[in-house]
Amino acid sequence: MNSTNLLEIDLQLAEAAWRKQTELLRSLSQTLGHYFRNWQSLFEPVTDWRQPNMITYPLASVLTTGVLMHLFRLTARRAINFKLRQNGPSQAKFAGWFAVATLPHGDTLNYVFRGLAVREVQQVVCRMVATLIRKKVLDRWRLFGHFLVAIDGTGVLSFRERHCPACLTRNLKNGTTVYYHPVLEAKLVTANGLALSLMTEFIENPRQPQQKQDCELKAFYRLITRLKAQFPRLPLCLLLDGLYAGGPTFQRCEAHAWRYLIVLTATDLPQVQASLAFLEAQGVSQVKQTPGGPTNSTQTFQWWTALTYRDSHATQHTFHVIRCQETSPAGQTSTWQWLTNYFPTQHNVAPLANQGGRLRWKIENEGFNVQKNGGYALEHPFSHDENAGKIFYLLLQIAHTLFQLLQKGSLLHQACPQGFGSAQDLVFKLLEAWRNAPLTPAGFRQLAEGCFQIRLADT
Repeated sequence: MNSTNLLEIDLQLAEAAWRKQTELLRSLSQTLGHYFRNWQSLFEPVTDWRQPNMITYPLASVLTTGVLMHLFRLTARRAINFKLRQNGPSQAKFAGWFAVATLPHGDTLNYVFRGLAVREVQQVVCRMVATLIRKKVLDRWRLFGHFLVAIDGTGVLSFRERHCPACLTRNLKNGTTVYYHPVLEAKLVTANGLALSLMTEFIENPRQPQQKQDCELKAFYRLITRLKAQFPRLPLCLLLDGLYAGGPTFQRCEAHAWRYLIVLTATDLPQVQASLAFLEAQGVSQVKQTPGGPTNSTQTFQWWTALTYRDSHATQHTFHVIRCQETSPAGQTSTWQWLTNYFPTQHNVAPLANQGGRLRWKIENEGFNVQKNGGYALEHPFSHDENAGKIFYLLLQIAHTLFQLLQKGSLLHQACPQGFGSAQDLVFKLLEAWRNAPLTPAGFRQLAEGCFQIRLADT
């Protein structure tokens, strides 16, 4: 084989690789356009605090760069300069979106984010999920008409020295003090594996030193108040762990006309445990056995209705208890219990457990675990400025939502029918396409055009 033939083969292989990269970028552009029109529309709620005559980069381009940093999982601001700014094809694509010469510097992001209103960027996160709900994208994963919202807290940043006045503190046994920043997240979860950030409550100490330290439970009450104000008519079912089992939670859910499924462990609510022990001793329960459960196991359901609980303010609450015992083919048994204001029957008890209560783990697995260990670097301090750090956190949530829609969408599977080995492999190929696909600004803009439909995968 002569050198001419080898050159032709190399060109053919290069063209095939470019076509695949172009189709991957087309999937990204069309996913963004299909759901959210464009970056300018997405970031419309955010006000630019800078002087107009001093602006080089439009605000939407600065925010978009932060999203791309998380979407490509670059894990640090300085990687923007090495991976995106100093790359011709990357600059051309960004110019297609914003008509600027190159991407903003990582330090520019930090500077701009220090002056933005956190509540306005939070509004972008809320509007993304509201758009999906309005377009009925998530309707088939409702539980008896309700959207499932898992709420849980997680640690984000930890320091050996005080980071800011809002740091929470924890004294360790060795005498040292840890300064840390946790958050409380409300994520809309679905059975096909989506965990979309709906709202964030930052857990931080008040500015008045005489007040008690903030905590997850205080943040929870603030969060659900904001959640009701933001989505006043949205039918929600809260998926909660035992920390939130108590009178204030029951009262607020009833007042907001929300459903709930709250994990009940052996140490939660002694009054309820005593009632369950008494009813079990009397043999009072409904029982249903289902072979071939979600993991090819046998499931046994028990449920008790109209249990009462009197809280510390002498207010009486009424709810129901569901228990699921699952026995694997190997003979291992696991047990789960939930408090709920759904009325359980033999027809709905299995969906309440399997398609409701057990999905609370989505916020841990598909949510926090992916963001901490899947390349998003949730625990990395992208900024030491308190306000800018919150903006970077919210942009990470936006990037994760967009990536999930891309990963689960039919466009990606049509463009790459052979699939990807893992999410990390998809991210690598996406970054390769962004840095290498030879597209002009006009050619990149054209990728979002055309008639198409997007269907989300069931798994």
